[in-house]
Amino acid sequence: MVRGVMGFHAVLQNQWTRAQVESLVGAGRVDDLSRRLCSRMSFGTAGLRAPMGAGFNRINDLTVIQSTQGLYSYLCRYFADFSSRGVVVGFDTRGQEESGCSSHRWLAKLTAAVLLSRDVPVHLFSSFVPTPYVPYAVKKLRAAAGVMITASHNPKEDNGYKVYWCNGAQIASPHDKEILRCIEEQLEPWSASCWDVGLVDRCSLRTDPLTQINSCYMDELASLCFHRDLNSSSPLKFVHSSFHGVGHAFVQQAFRVFGFPPPIAVPEQKDPDPNFSSVRCPNPEEGESVLELSLLLAERENARVVLATDPDADRLAVAEKCGWKVFTGNEMAALLGWWMFFTWKENHPEPADAQSIYMLATTVSSKILQAFARIEGFHFEETLPGFKWIGNRIHELSKTGSRVIFSFEESIGFLCGDTVLDKDGVSSAAVVAEMAAYLHNKNLSLIQQLHNIYQTYGYHVSKTSYVVCNDPPTIQRIFSRIRNFDGSGSYPKTCGGVQIVHVRDVTTGYDSSQPDLRSVLPVSRSSHMITFTLKNGVVATLRTSGTEPKIKYYTEFCAAPGQRSAPRFCLSVMEMKQSLIEP
Repeated sequence: MVRGVMGFHAVLQNQWTRAQVESLVGAGRVDDLSRRLCSRMSFGTAGLRAPMGAGFNRINDLTVIQSTQGLYSYLCRYFADFSSRGVVVGFDTRGQEESGCSSHRWLAKLTAAVLLSRDVPVHLFSSFVPTPYVPYAVKKLRAAAGVMITASHNPKEDNGYKVYWCNGAQIASPHDKEILRCIEEQLEPWSASCWDVGLVDRCSLRTDPLTQINSCYMDELASLCFHRDLNSSSPLKFVHSSFHGVGHAFVQQAFRVFGFPPPIAVPEQKDPDPNFSSVRCPNPEEGESVLELSLLLAERENARVVLATDPDADRLAVAEKCGWKVFTGNEMAALLGWWMFFTWKENHPEPADAQSIYMLATTVSSKILQAFARIEGFHFEETLPGFKWIGNRIHELSKTGSRVIFSFEESIGFLCGDTVLDKDGVSSAAVVAEMAAYLHNKNLSLIQQLHNIYQTYGYHVSKTSYVVCNDPPTIQRIFSRIRNFDGSGSYPKTCGGVQIVHVRDVTTGYDSSQPDLRSVLPVSRSSHMITFTLKNGVVATLRTSGTEPKIKYYTEFCAAPGQRSAPRFCLSVMEMKQSLIEP
């Protein structure tokens, strides 16, 4: 309980969180108090993400101050010129009345106040921005780091503290572990100045990068536009939903850069609303069930394509009118990967030029880009799940003179080009619109072009889903069972009656396909991930989510060009789930 008591008086600085603690004490809810006060958040996917409210394992003013103190301490040790480079701070539109924790009013300003109190320059955006603006600003302003206050597409109760390194990519090991250690070294707020959000308005070290960064971002976005004249004359109409988040104005600007009129906005969802009042879940990855208002508006307006950015505008969902096909992340990546290489070839007709370009995807995503690379002659690489791995790999490749023209993760996260080192729903929306307009001019739909791609490069049929599990011990038992299926250290030999020919477990570093039985991908002990390659050509991966209480499973059948998908593929997916997850 000692760790929970540290900083307890600081919890009481916030009248809303104080009231929450007093209510729990009055009701005698010892277990709830223990959960809130006797454990701390750990750095997960590039930072912290948790429910807002009172407690050391929640997002609130105290835990944000503690996190920023730790970030400051680590950056001081790492950068000799930290005091001149400073930190970029951005925020989304989340907020919770009962805890007083809004992304801007408290959490972003408190982040800035801690840094300003130690005479560190802070580039704090004056208004909400898409998450990609923070890593973009870190690179553009040569800042030491960036912080984005957001929980992306999580439920309305959540918020987060996402950290970017000086290269513009999300922090990875060892920086995340070292920042966490620095946080734990001093949990007490340094001084009253840490709580003084008025510093943001009084201190000359605070600058507002909004106008500069927005202008530079839109200027560089034009480099992804290849058919502006065609766009301006296209009869296609688009509908856009920003899911009550930040995306509306920025996607409208992006469309203008590409020569399109602004997309038709879903009126109920275009303005910020931290309660996400028109959707049961603020995650466009859920598909048709949460795109209902967008699809209805598209029907009324006779719009062909629906685009939906998640609340912090780093992900993009796409649907096309044809009985309304909602594309999966893997399907849209096939289209965007084809488009980015097609437009690149228009400007680089020499085949040898392809040797200098790359496409990247996370290992749980479709292998369609690998099929492109095999035929077209460019490079393809896989990374561990999470865009932090993609962003850092893009940075490494750029130092060798190579260029990454497209990257993606299956959870509708796309990056066209390499201007930003994180997934970007704003730029992707404009690129999808141009691709759709170009295809429409050729009397092709997105769906028809997807089938053309599969006929050329081979059908890639995938299925991605998840099961919710809020009990960590249960998750541990499931993966322990898989790793000791037929005795200690023995993985399953079959799945759904099909022989398993290879097993890769990046949590332990095991890979049966390698001569030394060691995984080529880095070991990642912070989460579980096991991949099975089946004799029938199916590749299946089970992993825990880095941001949500889920076990996710990913399966794909990769056919050779001219070969159709295996008829038992869908059945194999269900059998895998039943045999590996549900017992």
